[in-house]
Amino acid sequence: MSISPRIADTYSETDILASAANILEEKFTQSPAFSSAAETKSFLQFKLTSLGHEIFCIMHLNSQHHLIEFEELFRGTINAAAVYPREVVKTVLAHNSAAVILVHNHPSGIAEPSQSDKDITHKLKEALALIDVPVLDHVVVGRECVSFAERGLL
Repeated sequence: MSISPRIADTYSETDILASAANILEEKFTQSPAFSSAAETKSFLQFKLTSLGHEIFCIMHLNSQHHLIEFEELFRGTINAAAVYPREVVKTVLAHNSAAVILVHNHPSGIAEPSQSDKDITHKLKEALALIDVPVLDHVVVGRECVSFAERGLL
């Protein structure tokens, strides 16, 4: 992607992408629901692709699957982030989420879910089921996005 010299002198590419991600987030909080994996993945590409460290996020959704808030919960290193189910449940209750989409990135660019990714998804799904909050998807973001729901991993 090339940026005009005048803009590049004032803002870094990361700043511009972060601003675009914020605009998209506002759009999705005020517009139709995340009704397809493609819409969700497009939104997440802007949010997480350029990060050099792993983060685990949650998309809090209302009963119509509109975005309440996109929240970064855990920050890790270049290849891991510790995720605590208790903290996930606390934030879901605090936001009064009707459903959630779990999200994390792989800074390596390879979005293939690891066994650890599958294990934590299973634990979180079980924990959130106790409070009647469905996990609609878990999306891993790299150069591409991998949807657990599309792969039948939920």
